[in-house]
Amino acid sequence: MSLLLANLEVPVIQAPMAGAATPLLAAEVSRAGGLGALGLGASSPQDAARMMQETRQRLGSGRFGVNLFCHRPAHRDPAREAGWLEFLAPEFARHGAVPPASLHEIYPSFLQDDDMLAAVIAARPVMISFHFGLPDAARIAALRQTGAVLMASATSLSEAHAIRDAGLDAIIAQGFEAGGHRGIFDPDGPDACQPAMDLMSGFKGLGLPLIAAGGIMTGADAAHHLRAGAVAVQMGTAFLACPESAAGPDWRARLRLGRTVMTRAISGRPARGLENRLVALGMRPDAPALPDYPVAYDAAKALHAAAGGSDYAAQWAGTGAARARAMPAARLVAQLAAEIAEALQTS
Repeated sequence: MSLLLANLEVPVIQAPMAGAATPLLAAEVSRAGGLGALGLGASSPQDAARMMQETRQRLGSGRFGVNLFCHRPAHRDPAREAGWLEFLAPEFARHGAVPPASLHEIYPSFLQDDDMLAAVIAARPVMISFHFGLPDAARIAALRQTGAVLMASATSLSEAHAIRDAGLDAIIAQGFEAGGHRGIFDPDGPDACQPAMDLMSGFKGLGLPLIAAGGIMTGADAAHHLRAGAVAVQMGTAFLACPESAAGPDWRARLRLGRTVMTRAISGRPARGLENRLVALGMRPDAPALPDYPVAYDAAKALHAAAGGSDYAAQWAGTGAARARAMPAARLVAQLAAEIAEALQTS
């Protein structure tokens, strides 16, 4: 096991949560004994560099993690993209707007982003994780030179095998309960929708440290997975209610309702978030085929910009959303540490 994972004072990794995790949140979690992280999948290399620099300055070290999206580049289908915009046109009209004339691939994949690779190497975070797949051997080798722990999300045994075979250091067992984008490598492939505990059981024989993710909201939840063999847990939704997160007032208010659903309607890839009007539109029987990720995201963002509010927003959250506790991040980490210790002592 890596020294980083073995020496976490509190075995809690704050999920990177692109769009919600801030440098302040990551720094506060790391300072309190967990490991804070930044999601870079929705950032330009320049913005990512600024976020990593701010986090390092707040901490005085690189003791934080980053996450990179390794999705396959979008297959552009003009007819499909036009069909989705036509379907959404009445929603734009409701807010006195018209759909954009065309859509764009707004988030480049790390698989092709040399500038992002250079930015991460320069920042030297202590942990680097991958989502939606894996980079090639050359990129892994370049990142390996930073000394960072390298890990990736797996939603199936075959993906876990791929992570092991690529020579990574740990596997994140991302259960179907998890908020945000599902890390599945092929979004159109089979998905057994397994919970984190089932994934943990299946991954045990692979010989790599396991991090459990999905629906973990309290120290008692974390201890359940630690007893099952996890070296740490990754928690995202639990930190959304912290004042240091970038979640807006609507997002925080709707967390308390706890109604989440797995949907492609917002981004084009399966992701778990809070129910809203766009999610419901995507579930209609007459909804056309979606553009690829992240092209579909461009349409959702245009609609949200026209409407405001939360009817069309990407408000990701896991199944435990209603149990999120509004308190400063450092206090939450301390609370989790106490709850973990108590639960493990009484087990």
